[in-house]
Amino acid sequence: MPALKFELLKKDGSSQARAGTITTDHGTFPTPLFMPVGTAGTVKAVAQQQMKEAVDAQVILGNTYHLYLRPGLDVLQEAGGLHRFMGWDRPLLTDSGGYQVFSLAENRKITEEGVVFQSHIDGSKHLFTPENVMDIQRVIGADIIMAFDECPPYPSEYSYVKKSMELTHRWLDRCVQQFNTTAPLYDHDQNLFPISQGGTEKDLRKASCEFIASKHAVGNAIGGLSVGEPTELIYETCAWACEHLPEDKPRYLMGVGTPADILECIALGVDLFDCVMPTRNGRNAMLFTTQGILNIDNKKWEKDFSPIDPGLSNEYSQYYSKAYLRHLIKCKEILGLTIASIQNLSFYLWLVKTAREKIMEGSFYTWKKEMIPIITKRI
Repeated sequence: MPALKFELLKKDGSSQARAGTITTDHGTFPTPLFMPVGTAGTVKAVAQQQMKEAVDAQVILGNTYHLYLRPGLDVLQEAGGLHRFMGWDRPLLTDSGGYQVFSLAENRKITEEGVVFQSHIDGSKHLFTPENVMDIQRVIGADIIMAFDECPPYPSEYSYVKKSMELTHRWLDRCVQQFNTTAPLYDHDQNLFPISQGGTEKDLRKASCEFIASKHAVGNAIGGLSVGEPTELIYETCAWACEHLPEDKPRYLMGVGTPADILECIALGVDLFDCVMPTRNGRNAMLFTTQGILNIDNKKWEKDFSPIDPGLSNEYSQYYSKAYLRHLIKCKEILGLTIASIQNLSFYLWLVKTAREKIMEGSFYTWKKEMIPIITKRI
């Protein structure tokens, strides 16, 4: 019996969108779902209690690279894993660090064995291999852990993308072997998701999806997108990937994206999403709301005492005014970063929750077409 169970409840009649549930040892959550990014064991500026009560986050992401460097594996293991360390009793997912290695292009060397990289903190040298990345994620203890992959930049030559994909596949075999011959360290099971690569090359992406599907994992991820390619190519590649990934397993699109991206990719058959955009943009005064996108820094909000977002039910969006939030942001008050982050995360969670409701009702495709112009409008 797999530790993770996916139940497909309803498919949309006019698209590939689907609604389901995923069950892990830390609870059951609905899909489609957006998962806030908590890279170093925290969603920046937002407490875990706020993540539950205001945002209603179901799953939080941690990152293997960052947690390995700080606080370090000895601290995490002595704490009893990341759940206990950060005080989060709902599911966690950890990225393997492959994307961080990709972003450290000037300070890393990729070989068949793995990746030698320099820490961004102190310049010290470290080696990540498929085997020790599995071991590190055992120590962190997330419910869903990711295979170690290489993420080629965009644009890249076809030959490089192919070579990179083949390396990712060989690494996946080693990840699976290590995962299958080790045991969880804490009182819950873990679940390994492979990651498809292949850039935006249709034949390579198909081959990669078929390869990872052959591993019969409990879920699969689509990686290597949102690294500079045009939006249309993201959607095309996502559609190809969903066509060649098993229908009875959850599909996780990594690192994408805007609210419109999420709705379009739900329509293509994606179940899980993550992105730093809601929190990063919130800390830089950009708010996503049920009426559209606004820059709270603009003078037009200086005397606007209406709620930040009357369309959201969480107390932060209703209680504080646009004028007050603008004041906090202008004064560089930390509370402003918290309120803006909660607003954006709440909006993302509202968006996927409503999408799910529309799928269940059979009206998703029509609703999506109506929503895209609203949520992409600048106000």
